[in-house]
Amino acid sequence: MSKVLVIDDYKELCALMKKCVEQESLVAVVANGGIEGLRILEENKDTCSLIIPDIMMPDLDSFQVLQQIRRTSHVPVLMLTAKSEEEDKVSGLRMGADDYLAKPFSINELMARVNSLIRRYTLLNPVSSSETDRMMFQGDDD
Repeated sequence: MSKVLVIDDYKELCALMKKCVEQESLVAVVANGGIEGLRILEENKDTCSLIIPDIMMPDLDSFQVLQQIRRTSHVPVLMLTAKSEEEDKVSGLRMGADDYLAKPFSINELMARVNSLIRRYTLLNPVSSSETDRMMFQGDDD
């Protein structure tokens, strides 16, 4: 089952997002800051299918969190922010974010993006438990 890690210091929004994610038959884990989010990610690195950090947090902002994540993981990251400036969006995407959603947002749009990112991540990066998958190409030897 896919697990979504929500990292935001706004507890009411975290509770709402957790409820919405769980209504989609996904598991939601909440962290109320960047440091806690990185710790939880480390504990769940093999089961986490999406990370949703808020840009502005008191301990580590999501740019710092994203840098740490990208050192060891390719899990999709959907950045949330109250900032809507193009420069912030471009910076986040260039640093390795997969998508960006500005607040306020609709729950329907959030969940469509969540499902899309998880679908792409799990379809393009399937985990094989018993053997390594190989793709072989045969060319013409004319």
